[in-house]
This record gives sequence, structure tokens and C-alpha cells, in this order.
Amino acid sequence: MKFNYSFQKVVDLKTSEKNHAEMHLSSAIGKLQAETHTLGQLFSDKDHMADSLQDKATNAVSAFQLQQMQDYINYIDQCILQKRQDIQMAQVKVEEKKEHLTTKMLDEKVWLQARGKALESFQKDEGLREQNELDEMATVRFASRAR
Repeated sequence: MKFNYSFQKVVDLKTSEKNHAEMHLSSAIGKLQAETHTLGQLFSDKDHMADSLQDKATNAVSAFQLQQMQDYINYIDQCILQKRQDIQMAQVKVEEKKEHLTTKMLDEKVWLQARGKALESFQKDEGLREQNELDEMATVRFASRAR
């Protein structure tokens, strides 16, 4: 006899929900990494522009060009501030997705344990049934020999 768990569709659903939660967490982590990479790039751009500004300041360059470069550095500073906020939001999202995944993993675990117990019970019952059949066959053989 084959084991057929009556709540298998629920187990499958819980596993699917956990898999979706894993994908959402992975996506949130990817977004956080992208934001962090962008912040690093902004710092690199700012350093490059500051070096360039310093080089231009020692050479004969118009005040207008120097002001434009300083304005750009200020703009990068604003971008850095915004990117730090984006990173904080992305970190919050990652934490939310982790908590959601943990909940889904626990939910799935409960259903898998229930399925495991049902399988164990089925196997025990199946073993007893087989043993009873063997006992019955032995009794029939013994009875037929005794005649």
C-alpha cells in the first residue's frame, strides 16, 4: 500500500511560500548590494573630482570652471546622502524579508513534521498489517499440517 498524505497540498503550498520568501530575500539582498556598490562609486567619483579640482586650482583655470567643479562635488555629496538613506531602507527591507522567511520556514517545518509523523504511523500500521498477514498464513499452514 502506498502512503498518501491527506494534507500534501498544504505541505506543497508551505514549501512554495518558503521558496517565494527565499527569492524575495535574495532580491532584497541584491538591491542592498547594488545600493552599496553605487555608494562606493559615488565616493570614488567624489574623490576623483576633488583631486581634479585640486589639480585645476594650482593651474591657471577660470573661477567659473572651479565653481562648476565644486558645484558638482556638492551634488555628489547630496547623492551620497540620498544613497545612504536608500541603503538604510534596503537594510530594513532585508530584515523584513529575513523575518518573513523565518516565519515561512517554521510554518513549513511544522507541516513537514506532521507529514513525517503521519508517515511513521502509516509505516507502523503497515508493518502490523503485514505481520498479521504473515501470522495468519503461518496459522493456516500449521492448521493444515495438523489435520
